[in-house]
Amino acid sequence: MASGEASHSTGREERLQRVLAAAGVASRRKAESLIASGRVTVDGRTVTELGTKVNPDRSVIKVDGKRIRREAPRYIVLNKPSGYITTTSDERGRRTVMEFLPREPRLYPVGRLDRDTEGLLLFTNDGELANRVMHPRFGLVKEYQILTPQKPPEAIMQRVRSGLQIDGRTVVPDEFRIVRELPEGALLTMVLHEGVHHVVRKMMDAAGIPVRRLRRVRIGPLSLAGIPKGAARDLTTGEITSLREAVHIDHDASVAPERTSGRAPRSAPSSRPSSAQSRSPRTKRESPS
Repeated sequence: MASGEASHSTGREERLQRVLAAAGVASRRKAESLIASGRVTVDGRTVTELGTKVNPDRSVIKVDGKRIRREAPRYIVLNKPSGYITTTSDERGRRTVMEFLPREPRLYPVGRLDRDTEGLLLFTNDGELANRVMHPRFGLVKEYQILTPQKPPEAIMQRVRSGLQIDGRTVVPDEFRIVRELPEGALLTMVLHEGVHHVVRKMMDAAGIPVRRLRRVRIGPLSLAGIPKGAARDLTTGEITSLREAVHIDHDASVAPERTSGRAPRSAPSSRPSSAQSRSPRTKRESPS
């Protein structure tokens, strides 16, 4: 078993699990599992101690005998259509959000949206940023639009604003209001930073507000504006900077430059159906809404 002195070279050192996550090998939690199970070597020595620090620029790091190489970070935002599940693969053969992304580099969804929820979904191979975006300590707000068949009474709206009991705890939205009335119903908006599983749907169910359509339109500084349903694009340099600042990561040269094309990195399959600021934390982990 190697100790925390796996890297003997001078220079910048990082925790091994962070290096693995940043290289797109796995999430930070999965990387810790890989280390603990003895599947990771550093300069020819098996490392099983979590917290071991290595120099990612000089150390030879291998997982299952295969050397890892840090990829340039990439950040893609997708306007997810309904009918796709948020996972990198599905053993049941269901359609996944990965159909909208390039095959290389390997990217991972940051958080989840359930199959019937549409809207903003972020993908990256930057494990550190992904963990911070999901971690409640950084309290990134999420904004959702809810289409309901009819305008809720003001008493019901106020009840939601005052907080509802969800899974044994009180959830108070940062904002909940009626945006406008439409021929098909009323469009509501909700802003919150809770991480309760299916929190928006559970709140609407508790309040007796039917949900005809649910869409996430914002995560922190990232907005869905200008991205058609089923399309994806790389974040701009400005968006990356804003997101890193929102989760307190210093902006440096490791940020990939923005790409010139705003089109989807990978075209949607022709058979695809057409339906296709920080605040204090309150939860443990972001979950699908």
